[in-house]
Amino acid sequence: MDDVKQRLEADLARTVERIRRMGGGVVFEEFPGSIGDRTAMADEVDLIRVNEDREMSFATRSLLVERANKLAEALERLREGEYGICQECGEPIAPARLRAMPEVLTCVRCQDMLERSARRLAPAGAAFGGDEGDED
Repeated sequence: MDDVKQRLEADLARTVERIRRMGGGVVFEEFPGSIGDRTAMADEVDLIRVNEDREMSFATRSLLVERANKLAEALERLREGEYGICQECGEPIAPARLRAMPEVLTCVRCQDMLERSARRLAPAGAAFGGDEGDED
């Protein structure tokens, strides 16, 4: 179990370090329109690029924070003796699955069932206002 704990802690440390590197001050080079070309088209294209870069950075950071939280939860489950046990069926999660994704909560069979039921429910949820921002 010590090797599992070390791996989880190392994965968590790497993830937290990536989050730290992403957070930081804004540099003027990120906004090319503020220096140099002043045509209307250049400003618009630069603004779009900056906004896309910012959105990608936020999305990536959000995924990293989610993974860090899951890794921390996995460490807690390890301390409590519940690590590697499927939270749906209570059966052991395959060691190969845990090596690939040490933060998982479910075995392959239960994860497949969860994903299938989520796909069946997704269209019903979209019919009730899932696309709110498309009224331009």
